[in-house]
Amino acid sequence: MTAPPAPPAAPASSVPVQVKRHHWIVRLTHWATFVLLAGMVASGLQIYTAYARFGERGGPYYINPFQDREFPRSVRLGGWLAGGLNWHFTLMWPFIAAGLFYLSYLVTSGEWRSLLFRPRDIRGAIEMQKYYLRLRKEHPAQGKHNPLQKLAYTFIIFLGALSVLTGFAIYKPTQLSWLTALFGGFQAARYWHFWAVWFFTAFLVVHVLLVFVVDPASLRAMITGWYRGRFPSHD
Repeated sequence: MTAPPAPPAAPASSVPVQVKRHHWIVRLTHWATFVLLAGMVASGLQIYTAYARFGERGGPYYINPFQDREFPRSVRLGGWLAGGLNWHFTLMWPFIAAGLFYLSYLVTSGEWRSLLFRPRDIRGAIEMQKYYLRLRKEHPAQGKHNPLQKLAYTFIIFLGALSVLTGFAIYKPTQLSWLTALFGGFQAARYWHFWAVWFFTAFLVVHVLLVFVVDPASLRAMITGWYRGRFPSHD
């Protein structure tokens, strides 16, 4: 006599779950970096306005769509060159401190393992991009961060390091002449330092859009540390 067929499994449902997502160090450095970076960008635009081109006086000049352009006063901080420099150099140190504090936490906690983009994540990043572009219906499996997020966060850490190094190269071109030379000279270092601003701005715009469009709950998690979402359950 054969056993009766097993009853069909109950359809999967999703239940709200609250989990601890972000350590206080991550949240503190995240918001501190946001405020400090906004101030540094604004003061940097004030500094750029004093000489709105890249290259030695008389040329030749670097390719620059912003050449001789004066940014609106509403997005500049400092009021004039010396004021912009004072703000920029004042905000520079807490910006660096916040970055080092965050990196120290990643290393000591081991969280860098879930954040660092590696070659094995390339395929997952492609699949996640397909999902964002609605070329794939199912959300790819992921851990705390999906491969595309890991790529973005890894890139932004390297971009932060580039900004700091090029900043020092133009801040102390005599004392750190070897660093200035490494970036191709004072004008080249200034050029790459300036373009880092726009990469940061692009990252910020995309980052904020994805938060609100894809995962609004992550904003609350970055404030409180707790993530509340719906996860599949078969109970």
